[in-house]
Amino acid sequence: MHHFLEKAQQLKQRLNWSLIVGLSFFLIVIFSLIKITTGVSDWLVENKDAQIKHLAVQGEPKYTDEKAIISAIKKADLSSFFELDVKHVQRLVQSLPWVATASVRKQWPDTIQVYVVEHEAVAHWNDDLLLNQSGEVFQANSDKLPNTLPKLYGPEGSEVEAWTAFGQFKAMLKVNNLELTSLALSERFSWQLWLDNGIRLNLGRKEKAKRVQRFIDVYPRMEQRADAQIDVVDLRYDTGLAVSWKPVQEEQLENKSKA
Repeated sequence: MHHFLEKAQQLKQRLNWSLIVGLSFFLIVIFSLIKITTGVSDWLVENKDAQIKHLAVQGEPKYTDEKAIISAIKKADLSSFFELDVKHVQRLVQSLPWVATASVRKQWPDTIQVYVVEHEAVAHWNDDLLLNQSGEVFQANSDKLPNTLPKLYGPEGSEVEAWTAFGQFKAMLKVNNLELTSLALSERFSWQLWLDNGIRLNLGRKEKAKRVQRFIDVYPRMEQRADAQIDVVDLRYDTGLAVSWKPVQEEQLENKSKA
């Protein structure tokens, strides 16, 4: 019995020590967290007035001047590094005409970095707008735009369909040494194409690709006529087509005879 009581006493002492060690460790952790939190708080207070002093513009903007990007950024409140709203800066930069997307991040202690991606203009849209590769409309001006950009026309909401169809028709005609320069889609979704040699194709509303192929098949025979030039080819028939001609200028006639 005495031996059993002695063992129990030893076990109790070990449990007490384990409790003391565990509690001590817990208190040390709590104390450390308080110190860290206090230190961070003090650091934030000391640096709360840190201002943005450097702006870094990245990417390869071709049409947007870096000064315009920086001017847009400076419309935001840059007085506090911590309170700067990067979403607001992003919206300001993306409001520039040529900017498609912008990503903004802060770099301690006093810098913000802006990565800019511009629209890539692939066509004019209804004369006063531009299309990018995704068929999205944007409004911008630049004297750096190539003169060879195609001109597309259509009702609002038809941009993607028009650009997709243009690519399809252009590829079909290119194989046969014909160059598509313009496309128009009417309110009733009737299609017209213009080639670089002045020929206009009326396709109507259905079987567009089939009708373009019909023109390609018969064109070599039509262009053999020397005294007139093709003006309009009406392909809005289940079979066949109708051709309107225009007189050939004397200079063009001489060139044809030489050829």
